[in-house]
Amino acid sequence: MSWEPEIEELRRRQQMAGQMGGVDKVARHHANGKLTVRERVASLLDQGSFNEIGSVSGRGSYDADGNLLDLSPANFIYGRGRIDARPVMVGGDDFTVRGGAADAGIFEKQVQCEKMANEYRMPLVRLIDGTGGGGSVKSYESIGHTYVPANPGWDIVVANLATVPVVSLALGSVAGLGAARTVASHYSLMVKNISQMFIAGPAVVARAGETLTKEELGGAMIHAKAGAIDDVVDSEEEAFARTRKFLSYLPSSVDELPPRTDPVDDPVRRDDWLIKAIPRERRRVYDMRRIVRSVVDTDSFFEMGKMFGRSAMTGLARIDGWPVAVLASDPYFYGGGWTADTAQKVVRFVDLADTFHLPVVHLVDIPGFLIGLDAEKTATIRHGARALSAVYQARVPWCTIVVRRAFGVAGAAMTNHTRARFRYAWPSGDWGSLPMEGGIEVAYRAELDRAEAANPEGGREALMAEITERLEGVRSPFRSAEAFSIEEIIDPRDTRARLTEFANLAAPLRKPGFRSAGFRP
Repeated sequence: MSWEPEIEELRRRQQMAGQMGGVDKVARHHANGKLTVRERVASLLDQGSFNEIGSVSGRGSYDADGNLLDLSPANFIYGRGRIDARPVMVGGDDFTVRGGAADAGIFEKQVQCEKMANEYRMPLVRLIDGTGGGGSVKSYESIGHTYVPANPGWDIVVANLATVPVVSLALGSVAGLGAARTVASHYSLMVKNISQMFIAGPAVVARAGETLTKEELGGAMIHAKAGAIDDVVDSEEEAFARTRKFLSYLPSSVDELPPRTDPVDDPVRRDDWLIKAIPRERRRVYDMRRIVRSVVDTDSFFEMGKMFGRSAMTGLARIDGWPVAVLASDPYFYGGGWTADTAQKVVRFVDLADTFHLPVVHLVDIPGFLIGLDAEKTATIRHGARALSAVYQARVPWCTIVVRRAFGVAGAAMTNHTRARFRYAWPSGDWGSLPMEGGIEVAYRAELDRAEAANPEGGREALMAEITERLEGVRSPFRSAEAFSIEEIIDPRDTRARLTEFANLAAPLRKPGFRSAGFRP
């Protein structure tokens, strides 16, 4: 006698679970412009690669004879699959079953998903569409008591941040622990108009006196600008595409090295326009993104966190096929000066590079920290010191290109100066403890005051012009090169060739293994 009846029963149960919340709930979900969790998994992974785990978990209803009448599936599905032929773990909330609330779920499924990613060293993708926490207060009545809060499996969530790449996609209204799971990642996304994220939703917030819509309280742009999530996309399909691209730069775990792709670009390509990319007028801005795209492999720059800490841009790229982490200044925001937000962004990005063994390329135009009352109120110097610490704690190879300015403590964050300095400057380089434009007033105050007292009609201005002319004579980067204060000045058009050399020298120095400092979201 075979076990075919039991296999038929398994298939029947899987068919029931595959109906998710039922035809009406699925139709309502589609009407809201959203894919179901199973459609999301199919769109993300290589075709036919998903191996589901816990496919018949849920709550069954039985007749008096013990025969299964119906199966309400758990509202979290997970399993193994492949992205570009590489094994990954994927877990997703099913909003069609009790709106993704945890009181319709089996929390052990989420825990096992995280554990399998950790122990088998596979990247983890979370498709989040619900609360994912303790559920509603209805659960108190069903279990007969309240409970002291704890987050089952959070130790594995933390461990994964130091072990495997973690991507979180907020694909609906995400609250509570669901929001925490979203941000506890290396890369997070929200989708315009269908994604919102809250510590607590509008109904709970209204009890505290604020009446807001879901979009007003937790819309995607709010979180992108605040740095809670990394990117906002226009569709779920775009979210899946960016997930695949992000993972392509990273190893499967810290036990491996980031994979090289076959080089498709001239390693010594010279773009002639770079010689005039930096304006001679020091206050004029320029397009750093265009410079970045010029010196890395064509179409390889993958920017992250564009809306937060905007005076620094961060992203992944390839140079001669080797994955690298790119940190660059954006003079369109505060002239490239670092704010508290910028410093926080730098810390997290450098930690990402160091965790997954990505050499860093830093294109520098940093006039210093933002100054003024707002800068003091936001503890800019504390966050800046943390950023400087992250740079000095990083152990990955590091190459610095000083494109224009480097002043003060923030400018010193261009590199860890105690290491062998793989550093170049463009002839537009301008550096020091303070920019001359503001520093002269401070350094020569007494002389300027005396000149003004002796000649109120123009003594101060005349001396200022005289001092400026004297200092301009020593401002040239060639004077610094003479003193070996900067190692080498290069033709901007040779930058890609120098970075290609760096990427190839750095590749054998990358070492797999854990980063001692771990990674914090």
